[in-house]
Amino acid sequence: MSHFLWSKPEAPAAATFLLAHGAGAPMDSAFMEKLSNALKAENIAVARFEFQYMAGRRTGGAKRPPPKAEKLISEFQTALQTLMQETDGAILLGGKSMGGRVAAMLAGGGSLPGRVTGVCCFGYPFHPTGKPDADWRLDPLRLAKRPAMILQGDRDPFGTRAELETVTLPDHVQVTYLEDGNHDFGPRGKSPATLDGNITAAAQAAAQFAAGL
Repeated sequence: MSHFLWSKPEAPAAATFLLAHGAGAPMDSAFMEKLSNALKAENIAVARFEFQYMAGRRTGGAKRPPPKAEKLISEFQTALQTLMQETDGAILLGGKSMGGRVAAMLAGGGSLPGRVTGVCCFGYPFHPTGKPDADWRLDPLRLAKRPAMILQGDRDPFGTRAELETVTLPDHVQVTYLEDGNHDFGPRGKSPATLDGNITAAAQAAAQFAAGL
């Protein structure tokens, strides 16, 4: 898990994102590749890492489901400690779906280093997919001790724009919506939006967020 997959701009980076994957896809999935390259284009360095359960699949391990999110906090913290030894400057915690949820949980801890300036969640899983009547996973966002940005597709089944407009989020949490996007930011074919356009928009919003911290 201490091995990072780096995406670095040629110029000195404005900040570094420590980016975790979602529950079902690895750190080099198509989404993570596109997002990391888009952030790199915005002068943000990205260090991707994998949780142990996902890394184990690369060595022939069983395709086990992920542990509960709270059990992954210590792994994220270890990755952060390693990253701090390898890079200077501001660090933002981030992740796709479950990875973003764990990042927010870590940001609520009592020993968060001062170099960690914020949290970015790319497709936050507010509730189980398609079940807005279930308990919402708002506590990680409410308890985070750093500003947080959520990049969310309009149609994300883990929390649509229409559903989120009925919820009051803390003042330190802001949301940017991706036009007609699903959980991976992809729009429907009839939409004028595109997947690459939405990922670029998400990266630009995240970079602006980082610059304002």
